[in-house]
Amino acid sequence: MAKLKEFMKKEIVFSIACLLALASMALCPPSLDYIDYLDLATLELLFCLMCAVAGLRHAGVMDRLAETLVARAKSAKLLALALTALCFFSAMLITNDVALITFVPLTIAVFGSSDKRRLIVTVVMETVAANLGSMATPIGNPQNLFLYSHYALSAGEFFAMVLPFAVLCLVLTAVTAALFKYGIVERSERDNKTPVNVRDTAVYAALFVVCVLTVLKVISSHICFAAVLVIVLVYNRRILLKVDYFLLLTFVCFFVFVGNISSVEAVQRAVSATLNGRELIVSALASQVISNVPAAVMLAPFTDNYHQLLLGVNIGGLGTPVASLASLISYKQYCACENPDRGAFFKIFLAVNFILLIVLLAAAYLLFV
Repeated sequence: MAKLKEFMKKEIVFSIACLLALASMALCPPSLDYIDYLDLATLELLFCLMCAVAGLRHAGVMDRLAETLVARAKSAKLLALALTALCFFSAMLITNDVALITFVPLTIAVFGSSDKRRLIVTVVMETVAANLGSMATPIGNPQNLFLYSHYALSAGEFFAMVLPFAVLCLVLTAVTAALFKYGIVERSERDNKTPVNVRDTAVYAALFVVCVLTVLKVISSHICFAAVLVIVLVYNRRILLKVDYFLLLTFVCFFVFVGNISSVEAVQRAVSATLNGRELIVSALASQVISNVPAAVMLAPFTDNYHQLLLGVNIGGLGTPVASLASLISYKQYCACENPDRGAFFKIFLAVNFILLIVLLAAAYLLFV
């Protein structure tokens, strides 16, 4: 029992997701239909990205980048703001998941051995930046891709809706990040001394490019998964031990939970009655419980008001740790660093996220609805 409690404390998000999935089975008993609940493309791509980033870290790339950033940074604040900006803008093209998988390990390498609060603040702001920056393009996150396709939007229609709000999000993110104190950068006496394995870097960088091409729909997720798995097995199978399989299982549990509750006719009727005219607030609140991707998938069939729904599920990525499944990635990576303070992380994460959630919902109602 003690070991179970320790496991649930360490893997709290997975434990919650697992309990929700198990409870939902009372509404819809296990069957082959569960396979249809799973977003295999998301699971495959997440696995491949974790392999590629783990490989780059093994090659010494992350430590070398961290040393270079620290050596050139004029202050810890500028360094933290630069990392936050990288997450915001890169998420537009490589998705919020990829941005966090890429830059959170780099941030941990830069700040992990120094001030714990500074590391937490930076990771939290990177998470906010990635979730908000990803709203600016159809490929920025899974819910945008789904809604863009579901409503057959043109590029012009999409950008006209989201770009003005994305600019506001950028300003709020930058101002919020700048309000924190970051102290000074502890400079290492051996700046830029970490050796980088060139061959390993080339192999795993190529895998990362394959992942990005998959995000851009140039390569199918199945081909990406097969290619990455085969190459890793042949080249260095120990990289597979670096994959966070509990994170993948967390996604599976959420997919099962959402699939079960959305298959109940009474739930469907209640959603339809509740949603009419309240798409923005309902989608944002639903995202807090089931995350914004499942919320978009579940609510879209019940409304034609795609403007409010699109804003709602993107703003709704802020708030609880499960509001955006991308947030689980940064939390899990933070927990993997040395002596993580999970309590402090949640306090800062919830405070920043809910303040920005309230501000952005109010702005959406005043300016865009």
